[in-house]
Amino acid sequence: MTDTAWLLLVPRIPAQPSRHRVAVWRELRRLGAVPAAAGMWAVPDLPAFSEGLTSIRELAARGDGGLTVFRATGHSDGDANDLRDVFTSARVDEWNEFVADCGKFDAEIDREFAKEKFTFGELEEEEQSLDRLRRWHRDLLRRDAFGQPEAQQATGRLTASTEKLATYSERVYAVNLPADPVIPE
Repeated sequence: MTDTAWLLLVPRIPAQPSRHRVAVWRELRRLGAVPAAAGMWAVPDLPAFSEGLTSIRELAARGDGGLTVFRATGHSDGDANDLRDVFTSARVDEWNEFVADCGKFDAEIDREFAKEKFTFGELEEEEQSLDRLRRWHRDLLRRDAFGQPEAQQATGRLTASTEKLATYSERVYAVNLPADPVIPE
């Protein structure tokens, strides 16, 4: 039997107004929880996941509801592996989406080079896009409890995107700043 214990999360929030339920679901997804059954979510019983439960519990309480948490293991290897497969599949999908977004970022930089659009405004916009990718990457690493191989590919793509932006940044500064500034004596 597998050693992984799971936290089964059962949020109970009134149907109306729906914003409270949606807010709790959003936080569960942000935590890395995956739907395990109707109305039940699951995460591995690891500190990276259990630390976020307090804020989700408080969010549910603000909506006049609650969050019940059960610690569970599979009855058989197959049961535990089914849950792990669902969790792993969600992480693989997230990593693949991240890699695709890195590709979009790189394509945007390539378009700026092709258009010779080397402005500080455009550079700032691209820096913000890279910051978003970096935050997303950190979040995905935190949720990737079982260390998917896709994480390495994603890290490589983020590194390549960072280098591409550095090259673009150098060009923006070269175009917009004098080559040899004169310093008054």
